[in-house]
Amino acid sequence: MRINNNLNQRAIELLEENRFDESLKLFHEAVKSSRDVQSLNNLAWIYCYEEDDDSKAIPLLKEAIKMQPHSHFPYNMLGEVYVRREKWEEARNVLQKVVSIHPTKTAFYNLATAYYKLGKLEAAADSFLRGSEPSDLSLYSHIKCLAELGRKEEAFQKLSQFSEEDDHFVGEIDVADLYVELGDYKMAIYWFSKGWETYAKDPTWLGRYIFALLKADDLPSALDIQQEVIKEIEERIAETNDDCDEEWTPAEKEDYIRELTNHQREYAQIIDKIHSGYTPPMDFSTSVLHECYLFGCDQHNNPEYTK
Repeated sequence: MRINNNLNQRAIELLEENRFDESLKLFHEAVKSSRDVQSLNNLAWIYCYEEDDDSKAIPLLKEAIKMQPHSHFPYNMLGEVYVRREKWEEARNVLQKVVSIHPTKTAFYNLATAYYKLGKLEAAADSFLRGSEPSDLSLYSHIKCLAELGRKEEAFQKLSQFSEEDDHFVGEIDVADLYVELGDYKMAIYWFSKGWETYAKDPTWLGRYIFALLKADDLPSALDIQQEVIKEIEERIAETNDDCDEEWTPAEKEDYIRELTNHQREYAQIIDKIHSGYTPPMDFSTSVLHECYLFGCDQHNNPEYTK
């Protein structure tokens, strides 16, 4: 074990020095020396986060898990791999084990994502809440689940506590989007206006902003926003046509102008579409969170694995 620990530490040092090929060779040597939980887990970590090759990591992690480790590292990593690969049943099964061994906010969030994708809204809402901090992405996702479950009073109560002063504040436009989902258009407009200057103009949230204004019977403001973003796009198209940057190829310029023109068309039609009964959908998506699961990583205070 001592030899393997030395190999592991030297491999991590080389990795920190950006000497990747030498580091990878030592991680492989550690596995050849002893196929134990630490060596298998750490080689899998390299494949997951340095080589972006989950297919090589999965069998290593499964082999480590068969040894019934007391550490959550291989379970957590395998759960994250399954979430990335959208293998929701497998992710749920592994991450349920994770939270029974070592319940972290990251694990609860990833488990909640699996539940959500499986249509298990009650379980997703509970796990998102367990993985949350004030005003963060996980609490935002929890409230989205409450809205879908029809638990609006509870959703309103929690959303009203969101604050820009919180360390993990999800963002003004995201808060506004939840208010649209809950049917409180006055509060949605308030938050959309707060994010107006700081967010990139995007048809998805701007369509929701215009929708909220129309629902609040404020057609003049909706028209103002529509015209402002159309004018802004016209200016960007003109600037792009005049741009002589050598790194900007004709094909790239053409694709970008086409994208802008499509957005311009969307904005021009959005008010009429909403008047015809169209509701711009909420752009809600989950992600995968991760931590460092490298045994012996001093940077993250991870100890070597001990039996």
